[in-house]
Amino acid sequence: MRVVFAGTPEVALPSLRALLDSRHEVLAVLTRPDARAGRGRTLRPSPVSALAHEAGVEVLTPPNARDAEFLARLADLAPDAVPVVAYGHLVPRAALDIPRHGWINLHFSLLPRWRGAAPVQRALIAGDTRTGACAFVLEEGLDTGPIIDSLATDVGDEESAGELLDRLALDGAPVLLRALDALEEGTATFTPQVGAPTHAPKLTRDEARLDWSAPAARLHDLVRGCTPAPGAWTTWSGTPLKVLQTRTCPPGRDGDADATTTTTPPTTLTPGRLRADRSRVLVGTGAGDLELVRVQPQGKKPMAAADWARGARIDGGTFDDE
Repeated sequence: MRVVFAGTPEVALPSLRALLDSRHEVLAVLTRPDARAGRGRTLRPSPVSALAHEAGVEVLTPPNARDAEFLARLADLAPDAVPVVAYGHLVPRAALDIPRHGWINLHFSLLPRWRGAAPVQRALIAGDTRTGACAFVLEEGLDTGPIIDSLATDVGDEESAGELLDRLALDGAPVLLRALDALEEGTATFTPQVGAPTHAPKLTRDEARLDWSAPAARLHDLVRGCTPAPGAWTTWSGTPLKVLQTRTCPPGRDGDADATTTTTPPTTLTPGRLRADRSRVLVGTGAGDLELVRVQPQGKKPMAAADWARGARIDGGTFDDE
């Protein structure tokens, strides 16, 4: 099958590599224009653009998928399908109608749960223990089309959004290829999405602020869901502090408590209150204590929370309120 691949970030690379190694012919890639990055704010191509150039594939970088010049070029290429992984722009009907098999989107959730831009992050924040990836037919609605293929997977208790997204990107590439193979062979089935949808808008920095009156388990999930971006955070002495990794304290292990018979971890510290020893930093929450594992003070590199605590002399202090 002749395809044009649409994608932009690193998570799209496993699918593009799989396509380049497959029986399908990659005519071109569609990606977002070069963007400024780094301290020098120099223009840099997207990861998908860089890989396509390396493979000798034509790169299309219109300002958006409504661009008239792009639509004309796509019509000239006449692809059978446009596989999509995290392209980053809405696709108008004029573009959707060009390939005869449509645009086939690899989305990192079990649709209709978590339609939108941040499905992995929202799944972790909600405490989901199972998620997956779906290859579905792109429509003008937000992630509403019928599903051709999918996979489901358990979520690790300590897995961050970045780790889970990387894993789904690798495991999802064969899902996208199977969908394209089925379309080419005429064996594809189109399963309508069933169930009440949930939505996954992009996370804001305000959402990533830690409210220490919330339960420890909920804060742990927020940290996982916000790592690496936008980064869960709090403030210490009026200065932002990113919290990169945490660990919930099971009964009998938080602080000095010995509570092996209770089902809810006892709270030994008031919300936001800190206690540190040579190897561990605990903070009180609305239900149970939370262990800080890795943090990043403003203007510094990530570090072990115990190292930060020694330098900041935090023992007995409290994180700042709003």
